[in-house]
Amino acid sequence: MSDNHLVFILFLFIIALFVRDDFIFTIVYLLAGVFVVGRIWNGRALRGLRQERKFTHKAFCGEEVPVQLTVSNRGWLPVVWLRLIESVPTEIAPIIPLRQVLSLGPRSQVRFDYVLRARKRGYYPVGPLFASSGDLFGLTGEQRWESSQDVLIVYPRIIRLSSLKLPASSPQGTLRHTQPVYEDPTRIFGKREYISGDSLRRVDWKATAASGRLQVKLFDPSISLITHIVLGLNINEYDAHHRVDATELAIVVAASMAEWVIRNKQNAGLTTNGLDPLNRQEMWATIAPRKGQAQLIRMLELLARVQAGETQPLVEVVQQEARQLPWGTTVILICGQAEESLFEEMFRLRRYGLKAVVVLVGRVSAIVSIKAHCQQFKIPLYHLRNEFDLDIWRQ
Repeated sequence: MSDNHLVFILFLFIIALFVRDDFIFTIVYLLAGVFVVGRIWNGRALRGLRQERKFTHKAFCGEEVPVQLTVSNRGWLPVVWLRLIESVPTEIAPIIPLRQVLSLGPRSQVRFDYVLRARKRGYYPVGPLFASSGDLFGLTGEQRWESSQDVLIVYPRIIRLSSLKLPASSPQGTLRHTQPVYEDPTRIFGKREYISGDSLRRVDWKATAASGRLQVKLFDPSISLITHIVLGLNINEYDAHHRVDATELAIVVAASMAEWVIRNKQNAGLTTNGLDPLNRQEMWATIAPRKGQAQLIRMLELLARVQAGETQPLVEVVQQEARQLPWGTTVILICGQAEESLFEEMFRLRRYGLKAVVVLVGRVSAIVSIKAHCQQFKIPLYHLRNEFDLDIWRQ
């Protein structure tokens, strides 16, 4: 009930006391009764509301995702009127938004069908469903109810590549080798923190006890067929006028390369300094190299979530992650600029026994000098200004 209604009933009650008119007292009692009954009725009726969404929680760009939204009243009191508004981000919103006004009887339900449109990659909340209701006369005012949220992950676009055309000395040059990839358990070259999916046989219990966090052993592979993608999403390392398009293109390139590596049954890993809404405490996110479609899905989910921002410089990320990679790994650096410090780090990668490939995305101001540096030190370089430049790997 609004404050104006309360003031009005109080005013009538004061008048009734002065004039001692039974008719006015009757009106006051009637309005107060309607208020109390309506307030209790409406509150209990809303507490009986439940909602359920059924839809596929993962999709690719351009796909349509049908949603079934069911609103049910599990109580014994009817909801006289109910206003429903479904909250959906504009990037995936349906053409006609869900806004309905209805009544809902006891132990009844109503179902709505609408279609989400995955226009852009991202990590999107679906909901909450906002509901408001009141009594029939509008004396008690609106009471609100809010449902829980669901999540839709829209994967980045994948451009199917036929070949990355990387140097023959890289692991991609051994694709025709018939011998599988093995790890030598007697050759331990380091440790790292436990990641979901790691075998418990790899756990180093002494190191775990010393550090207080699960540590797993890293073994040298007998034959290394590993590609690790390092995606730079620090906006300060991209051209100021084309940051949005360039970073989105970088994510498409990373997703396409990851799909090609996994499709060719190789180990693929991913590191990015982009902002991850599910991992706000860490400076960057890493997925250790593995094979299989499950690995590709993990990488695509990370690429769907991350956003460009003012984050850790790419050089610092490479310095830390290079220590965790096995000998012979091909490191693909996807970024917007290649400063002198990044070249120094690539030389260090070579001393570690790693092979670096640079993929510059978007407009690059010093592209001529960067190409000269790469040619001088025999570092493979690719410059992709738009998606059409990916044709070099489609043929």
